[in-house]
Amino acid sequence: MRNLFEKGLEVLKQRKQTTANEITCLGDRKMSQARTLNEKELKLLLLFINTRKYAARDRAMILMQYYAGMRIGETVATKVGDVVATDGTIKQELRLTAEQTKGKYARTVMLSEKLRKELLAYLQHRYAIKQLTLISAAQLKMPLFATQKREGFTANTGAYHINMLYKSAGLLNCSSHSGRRSYLTLLSSKSVPLKVLMELAGHRQAQTTMKYIDVTTDMKKAAVELI
Repeated sequence: MRNLFEKGLEVLKQRKQTTANEITCLGDRKMSQARTLNEKELKLLLLFINTRKYAARDRAMILMQYYAGMRIGETVATKVGDVVATDGTIKQELRLTAEQTKGKYARTVMLSEKLRKELLAYLQHRYAIKQLTLISAAQLKMPLFATQKREGFTANTGAYHINMLYKSAGLLNCSSHSGRRSYLTLLSSKSVPLKVLMELAGHRQAQTTMKYIDVTTDMKKAAVELI
């Protein structure tokens, strides 16, 4: 596992040299936006996480942002019962209350089949069970992502934790916003309409959504081939 991770680091170093002009943080200047991740970088990050303690939890936290576009505050505010249905399956929709969101507006997060499988595996590992119907009523009220010393993360401690995962994996200029930006950028590259992107992101203004989308070289190459 570590050999694969080390090889991934070499690939990442090469990519940094060829895309330095696309990075939003140069020298000692403060980064204006967290950069997005491509598929190879996400795999590298997950390989690194697999070498660490609490790998199942950290992997699920990262993928909640990358596969569902959730803010870190929303991610850490999610309860076990928010994602587990009464029949022991993972819900297709995660309904966040106004208290769980940044903008203080309730919203619905769509959970893809890929993410539901990840959450199922995480919860089976966390509680050492195969059937999620065995999760108790008290456990359903617990934070989806627990910490060693606390019941759950705060938005600040969650952001710090995610930032350190990126940094330790060698993914510089990334932050807890990178997964969310990557999610919206990827969907935009697949021609998902702006109105749909706004709904998925929980934004009320189109300008806000547009700020999250990173125009990549691959997107520009695909665009000119349409002529």
